[in-house]
Amino acid sequence: MLVNSIEASPIFSSLLQEPFKSIPVIWNVQGSSLAHCVGEYNSSGMIQILDGWKEVFSRANVIVFPNYILPVLYAPFDSGNYFVIPGSPAVAIQADRFIVKSYDQDVRIRLNLGSRDFVIALVGSQFSYGGLLMEEALVLQAVEPLLHQYPSENSTHTALKVRILTANVTDKHRMALEVIALNVGFPRGAVEHVAVEDADDLLGITNLVIYGSCLDEQSFPSVLVQAMILGKLVIAPDLGMITKYIDDGINGLLFPRKNVPMLTEVLLQAVSNGELSVQGQKVASVGKARAKDLMASEAIEGYAVLLENVLKFPAEVLTPLTSGEIPLALKQEWKWHLFEDVKHLYHMNESLNDCKILQKIEDWHTSQKDDPRSTTQKIDEAFSAIAWNEERANEIMSTKMKLEEEELKERSDQPHGTWEEVYRNVKRVDRMKNELHERDEKELERTGQPLCIYEPFFGEGTWPFLHQDSMYRGIGLSSKGRRPGADDIDASSRLPLLNNGYYRDILGEFGAFFALANRIDRIHKNSWIGFQSWRMTARKVTLSKNAESAILEAIQTKKHGDAFYFWVRMDQDPRYHANQNFWSLCDAINAGNCRLAVSEAFQRMYGLQLDEDLNSLPHMLNDGDTWSVMQSWVLPTRSFLEFVMFSRMFVDALDAQMYDKHHQTGHCILSIHSDKHCYSRVLELIVNVWAFHSARRMVYVNPETGAMREQHPLNGRRSRMSIQLFSYATLKGMDEDLAEEYDADRPNRRWLWPQTGEVMWQGLYERERNMRQQEKERRRQQTKDKIQRIKKRARQKTIGRYIKPQPDDAGRIKPQPVD
Repeated sequence: MLVNSIEASPIFSSLLQEPFKSIPVIWNVQGSSLAHCVGEYNSSGMIQILDGWKEVFSRANVIVFPNYILPVLYAPFDSGNYFVIPGSPAVAIQADRFIVKSYDQDVRIRLNLGSRDFVIALVGSQFSYGGLLMEEALVLQAVEPLLHQYPSENSTHTALKVRILTANVTDKHRMALEVIALNVGFPRGAVEHVAVEDADDLLGITNLVIYGSCLDEQSFPSVLVQAMILGKLVIAPDLGMITKYIDDGINGLLFPRKNVPMLTEVLLQAVSNGELSVQGQKVASVGKARAKDLMASEAIEGYAVLLENVLKFPAEVLTPLTSGEIPLALKQEWKWHLFEDVKHLYHMNESLNDCKILQKIEDWHTSQKDDPRSTTQKIDEAFSAIAWNEERANEIMSTKMKLEEEELKERSDQPHGTWEEVYRNVKRVDRMKNELHERDEKELERTGQPLCIYEPFFGEGTWPFLHQDSMYRGIGLSSKGRRPGADDIDASSRLPLLNNGYYRDILGEFGAFFALANRIDRIHKNSWIGFQSWRMTARKVTLSKNAESAILEAIQTKKHGDAFYFWVRMDQDPRYHANQNFWSLCDAINAGNCRLAVSEAFQRMYGLQLDEDLNSLPHMLNDGDTWSVMQSWVLPTRSFLEFVMFSRMFVDALDAQMYDKHHQTGHCILSIHSDKHCYSRVLELIVNVWAFHSARRMVYVNPETGAMREQHPLNGRRSRMSIQLFSYATLKGMDEDLAEEYDADRPNRRWLWPQTGEVMWQGLYERERNMRQQEKERRRQQTKDKIQRIKKRARQKTIGRYIKPQPDDAGRIKPQPVD
């Protein structure tokens, strides 16, 4: 990624997250606005902003500066990744913008100049050093003889004006220079300083430019390039960096740096009768013609060397020429016609755009600081009048009391029930949880739809490219970086293999396929399933509403039956070249070894003896139609499970032949360089092989209009499909054989297939049914035994019966009253 502005800093929030953390970033920093704000940030206590910028600067692999002053200004952010490439075309573009600008009388008045004044601009190094005042004094002394060419009736006025362009001039320096100018012979007001902000205006109206610094630097001064482009005559000392680009008397004039008084003779040749001489005008004209491409060769070679050392090209990319092999015609000059459409976007020397983004960040910091809901602010307000030591002691005491209360509570006598009651309570809680589960709107809408499209992603950087519609659902390849509040699927929890970073990288989207297929009925209730790569969303190749409606209509009307719909086609892929067939493209993007790897994988899967010329590879018809790329397709859920059954065996065969070398060295036959996504490009295309040879209809859907066109019609495939290798019966039998081997023999070898999903074979079902039956019989027998124990429980017989005696008057007859 090439970044060319401070304004692009917000994108680094994504570049600091997966999966973009490993993408090489080259950041071209042209302005100094941020560097001037560092001191203000420090004094204002904006440490968070400074830390944020440091993190952004350290994320870039290389930060490129067009001159050597900017790395010094940005020293607080230096993390060892600074690089200087002088000669940026931005200087020429900026100068062109000022050529078309009219320099009217207002500019001269603002710079205290008359309409007929002959202006000499004195420029120098951007670095400040002790000999600066002395050099300015020597140049003024050399310019003084020119005053005789500008007679004036008033001794206090002259038409010769010297304007010194410098930055950060102190009052002492200005006063000292004024005294020197008066002593040399210049009238008051003839020599003045001009701020750097007015450099463009000064160079636009000046007649002659003198480079007065004798400090030998590493690159040609950009201010001289700008002056030459504006058609100004440049006079400079014979420094090494100057003589490399200026030929004396051709495109500029030189004077000995050890003999500054010789500058007077050079000036007398350049100025005649108060105007530029004919020779001076010719030199300025030649300088203007050469200035725009003055340092193009060094800049182009610098960027070529930088890219050569930063970029590691994948297998499908044709390796470019090295920096030393670039033809001379390509680096002698810039291709200016390519800049025509972006000239209006260039503001390299203006700080306006940089200040906008800096102001936004400062406003955000201020709002955070003033926000009453801020945690830090509330803490400061709440405890401003409390001694922190006392508050800390109170918190410790409160914590101790809570711990003691919890311990006492645990030690207190509590009624305990039987294990049956515990199990019953647990089941009741689980049922209540299921009943209280609230389903969001997207989940409810998705239940009633025939199709659900999953978007595999890894890392927070991919969040902006994921859809929010109910038809789409994210599936995170890692438990880290999941979207908060989203109904995403955690693939790593469904397939523990994805917790292994090696296989998560090597499988890519296939990891999501395996995770979804593993007991798919628990999470996927739709009759059709699809996948959409976030990479295609980033490239703005995604299904429109019309295309979604067309696919849903085709599914509901069964227009193509058991079909394979895709919307990212091979012949529009940037990796595709004209007249390439399927296997040629696969070879091109896999270091030329795609056919070899696939043939060996099929040999391991089917036990075939393939020919050495690879003619036994599955035939992929070259009929002018296209194929699917980038894992963006839709098919019935039942067919998807069949494809996963085939894919598990294919991936296992690939892993068996490549794991040892790739795991140890990082290299495999499918990539030229070390690549952690070694065979992901083969897996990207293998769905076409399965769909073609399993007799599925392959239909291309235009992602914009929804128009459909069948590719490789079934009538043209007859006698060219290897149905015997890709039929459901064959794949199911192979899957059962592998499952039986794993279940019965438990091989000790490293074996990927059992880790890629649910093991399915008929013997497993029978074994599980027998285990369930045995468990049921065991529980039934336990119940019988319990009943028998209750019945046969020994009871103690009664020793004797106690008869309660009657009261004493029980046998007496009470007398009856007589009337």
